[in-house]
Amino acid sequence: MSYSAPRAPAESTASHDLYGPERPIAPVIISVPHAGRDYDPALLDGARVAPDVLRRLEDRWADLLAYPLIERDYHVLVARAPRAMIDLNRHEREIDPAMVTGLPRDASFQGSAKLRGGLGLIPRRLPGAYELWQRPVGWDEVRRRIDLIHRPYHASLSRMMRAARDAHGHAVLIDLHSMPPLPPAAAGQAAPQVVLGDRFGRAASARLMTLAADVLTGHGLTVAQNHPYAGDHMIERHGNPAGDLYALQVEVDRSLYLDAALDRPGPGLPRLQAIIRALIDALSAESPRAAYPLAAE
Repeated sequence: MSYSAPRAPAESTASHDLYGPERPIAPVIISVPHAGRDYDPALLDGARVAPDVLRRLEDRWADLLAYPLIERDYHVLVARAPRAMIDLNRHEREIDPAMVTGLPRDASFQGSAKLRGGLGLIPRRLPGAYELWQRPVGWDEVRRRIDLIHRPYHASLSRMMRAARDAHGHAVLIDLHSMPPLPPAAAGQAAPQVVLGDRFGRAASARLMTLAADVLTGHGLTVAQNHPYAGDHMIERHGNPAGDLYALQVEVDRSLYLDAALDRPGPGLPRLQAIIRALIDALSAESPRAAYPLAAE
């Protein structure tokens, strides 16, 4: 099985690979921000834990789910830098000051539950792994990562969204992630295999959420909405329904496409690729808002 993209990217930087023609063929843009696997030797040298622990931060091989979309000329943005280096799904001020040295006196930061749990802009710890790094990161290095990786990724995504809206009247961001298998929500219920998040309606529309859920359940998957994942900085930043910019986070169970160890692509990959392709095709053909008023009963 090939783990390489089906074609060369239109743009390749330290931050990301961008695929697709200059003019978006559809209103849907796909982002895969946690699939980066380019581990800098200096990053690994500074780790307190083994590389396989750092890889637990990845959405392991989630970029493979978008490969059929690249073949069809959809606009796809795939992170190259690993989440262990910087988390593209966090605000650039979502920093734990205790793990940074040389802070300027006027630096301001943004708190969050994720940050308090160790998963801020620069991930600090994982459950069972304790501290990931041997020493705090220098402020100059944090700024370098923001300037080299975080800002270019979001700038490219903003540019793609505007281009899609200009070409098609609206744009829909699909922020693609993978999650560990979830427990059932209640006794006797099947565990969610996909979680759709739109920040409880702030980033998308009920019409898009309903269509996405219908497509996925129609393919035999169990779907939850906004729980336990409602989406984070990526869709909060790029979703603006009032401006015809919509954003959905899509979290898929890794066991659907990885092997039993959740480490390498597994036999379920082709089926899930086909389902994601069907989802994107359906969203591309749908207006995010009702086109006509409902008829009177």
